[in-house]
Amino acid sequence: NDGRLDEYEHEIDAAAVRLLALRSPVAADLRETVSTLKISVDLERIGDYAANVAKRVSAIVQAPPMRPVHGIPLMGRLVREAISDVMYAYAERDVEKALQVWKRDEEVDDLYNGIFRETLTYMMEDARNITASTHLLFMAKNIERIGDHATNIAETVFYIAEGRMLADDRPKSDRTSFALVDADVGNTDQAPDDEAG
Repeated sequence: NDGRLDEYEHEIDAAAVRLLALRSPVAADLRETVSTLKISVDLERIGDYAANVAKRVSAIVQAPPMRPVHGIPLMGRLVREAISDVMYAYAERDVEKALQVWKRDEEVDDLYNGIFRETLTYMMEDARNITASTHLLFMAKNIERIGDHATNIAETVFYIAEGRMLADDRPKSDRTSFALVDADVGNTDQAPDDEAG
């Protein structure tokens, strides 16, 4: 269904351009129009990441079995709830609900950090786990990025409702972008690159 999301994004873009050209909105109307464009981009990217997770699932099925990584389904549930909550916040202009989603992003990041460490351990224990673990890492990273886009939408909802950007720094605890050094092995490992599109 990723193609349908792309079509919806194009329809929203076209409607917004028509609105800007024909009505020349100002103040709150302009803020609403521009914010809706931003949200449609975030939703389209969420679809891309979800499609990438689906591709990885079919690849994992073909890999040798390994111990399950229990954090991925939990992270998926948290992110799914965040998307549901933030879309409710958008529809109802509920700033409090949007802020709750914004604050919960750190929990998703913490889960991702744990999954990252766990899957690297599996790879070091047995080289046969490398393929499946790599797919799991990409899945986890894609889910974490979906959470980031839900957080983007929460910030946009705040902007629509309040007419100003959030003053606080975004809560963030994903530390996997930095090199991790395993003292026992002396290896430096990097997080997988962001994969979408």
